[in-house]
Amino acid sequence: MSENKKTSTTLKRSWFQEMKAEFGKITWLDRESLVKQSIAVIVSAIVVGLIIAGVDVAFAEGLKYILV
Repeated sequence: MSENKKTSTTLKRSWFQEMKAEFGKITWLDRESLVKQSIAVIVSAIVVGLIIAGVDVAFAEGLKYILV
């Protein structure tokens, strides 16, 4: 029982050490790149949303015309 508990503790410690090492490998963007890419994502999402909304309205109007 004691050996099993020791192994579990060792595995947890090993897992946290590996996690810390992986976080050390992350390369973070600088502020300027982060802002530019965030703006690009937001603008792209808005454009795609507007396109989908336009297609939805067109289909709705088309169905009204066909069904009435």
